[in-house]
Amino acid sequence: MSLKSLSTKNLSKKYDNKTVINEVTINLPSKGIFGVLGKNGAGKTTFLAMLMGLIKPTSGNISIFEKSLEYRKYEILKEINFQSPYVELPKKMTVEQNLLFYARLYEVKNSKEKVHRLSKDLLVTKLLDSNYGTLSSGQKTRVNLCKALLNDPKLLLLDEPTASLDVSTSEFIRRYLIDFQKKNNSAIIITSHNLDEIEEMCSYIILLDKGKVTFDGSKTSLFKNNKYSSLKEFFLNDK
Repeated sequence: MSLKSLSTKNLSKKYDNKTVINEVTINLPSKGIFGVLGKNGAGKTTFLAMLMGLIKPTSGNISIFEKSLEYRKYEILKEINFQSPYVELPKKMTVEQNLLFYARLYEVKNSKEKVHRLSKDLLVTKLLDSNYGTLSSGQKTRVNLCKALLNDPKLLLLDEPTASLDVSTSEFIRRYLIDFQKKNNSAIIITSHNLDEIEEMCSYIILLDKGKVTFDGSKTSLFKNNKYSSLKEFFLNDK
């Protein structure tokens, strides 16, 4: 049986009397790019935050590379990373100070060399001496992605990875991530409001609606089963 990058069983999250994630059970292969889609309030960000270990589930289990996140969290965190526009880095530190700090946290070898290489790759070299708090939203997105790639994660969790980026930079980042996944045989899970982005990058789709999984499978089967040719067409016709 092949290794799973992520498995959840009956995963739920409740706040008071409101259920945000409802009995989610999924199993994802060890490599590939997987999209999590849903309308506002579907539970996408909460779902991703639980996978990051930032939010504790109310019930259910999470396994990453077949290790329990509850019991082997420290070991797992060395193999994963994340980027989200809702989680910022320390604002009074420079970009370089931030990246070096996180590189040490992730025990990255030759950390300074790695920081400068990633900064060059993701076009943020000119920002290294700037305080993180002075950056634009688009600049923060690219710096946060640098942080997320420092440890060459086997599982990369991305929440709106091209938020606030212009069209050409967004396309550059998408190509970069696709290449990263292929070179590292890694798993990437993406949540995004950008349907074109998910369609371009992901071969596998998970649909959330009010915290429940309504579809879990290949993009091809989603289109075939519903007789749609694109995610936009699917969502426009979804009632």
